[in-house]
Amino acid sequence: MEYTQFTGKTVDEAIETGLQELGLTKENADIRVLEEGKKKLFGSIKARVEIAPKTVETAETAEPVVCAQPVCGDLTDGERTVVFLEGLFKLLKVTACTELVSEGEKVEINVTTTDTNSVIGKHGAMLDAIQTLAGAVANTGREEYKRVVVDCENYRENREATLNKLAENLAQKAVRMKRKIRLEAMNPYERRIIHSALSEHEEVKTVSEGKEPNRYIVIVPNEVEDESLPPMMARNDRRGGGRGHDRRRDNRGGRSSGRGNSGKRGNGGYKKYNRDGGKGSPATGGTTMKKSNDFFGIFLGNSGNNGDEE
Repeated sequence: MEYTQFTGKTVDEAIETGLQELGLTKENADIRVLEEGKKKLFGSIKARVEIAPKTVETAETAEPVVCAQPVCGDLTDGERTVVFLEGLFKLLKVTACTELVSEGEKVEINVTTTDTNSVIGKHGAMLDAIQTLAGAVANTGREEYKRVVVDCENYRENREATLNKLAENLAQKAVRMKRKIRLEAMNPYERRIIHSALSEHEEVKTVSEGKEPNRYIVIVPNEVEDESLPPMMARNDRRGGGRGHDRRRDNRGGRSSGRGNSGKRGNGGYKKYNRDGGKGSPATGGTTMKKSNDFFGIFLGNSGNNGDEE
C-alpha cells in the first residue's frame, strides 16, 4: 500500500482532509497517526497522519492502529504525566508549555507560561497542588512511589533561597531579642528548608507546631528572656518603624514648633488659635484644637519589632 501524508490542526481534521482527498471512508482506509497536534507557547505543532486504501487482504488481517510516537500507546510515567498536565492546563484555560526535564529516580517537569501567577499561586500553593496531582498520575499502577517535581520559571530554586535568607535573619533577631519567633504556616517542603537552614545554628533551634494545613515553625533561641511570653509573629517585622515613630518625634518638639511663643505646646498638649485663624491665647477667646494623641502614635509605630524587616 502506498500511504499519503496529511496534516491538520487536530488528528480528526487531518483524517477528514485525507479521506475526502482520497475519496475513502474510515471503513475502507488504513490510517496511521504519526503525530497529534499540540499547542505551544509560541505557535503550534500540526497533527500528521498517513492514509492508504485497504486491500482485501489488509481488511481481513487488519490490526489495531499503533502510534508511531508514544501518544496513544505505551507511555512512560513522565510522559503520561506531561499529557495529563497539558490537559489540566486546557481545563484551567492557562496557556502553558509542559516539558519533561528528566525521568530517573524522580520525575522532573518544567512549566513555561506567560501567566505565572495562575500556575504558581500565593507562596506556590497552586504549583504544589499541580505537583500533587502530577504525582498521583505518575504513580498510578506503581508498587514503589516515585517522586515528582513540577517547577515553573525556577520558582522552587528562588523560593528556597528566599527561605534560607529569611531563616537566618529571623534567627539573628531571636537571639538579639531573646524571644521565640513564630513563622507563618508553611507546607512540609518549605518547613524542611527552614529546619535544614538552621539545623547547624549554634544559638537557636527550630520546632514545628500546630496541625496541617496550619502547621508552622517556631525559632527558639538558646537564651530566652521570658519563657511565659508567647512567640512573636514574624510578619510583624514587615511594618518597619511605621509612621508612629515620625509622629512621636514630631510631637516632642520637632517640626510642630512654630514662631515665637505661639508655637509652643500648651498644657495637656494643646495649641491656641484665634477664630480668624491667627495665633493667640485663651485670654483673647481663641479656639482650642487638640493635637494627635501621642499614645496612639507610639502604639502603632512601636509594635515590638524594632524596625527590622522580615
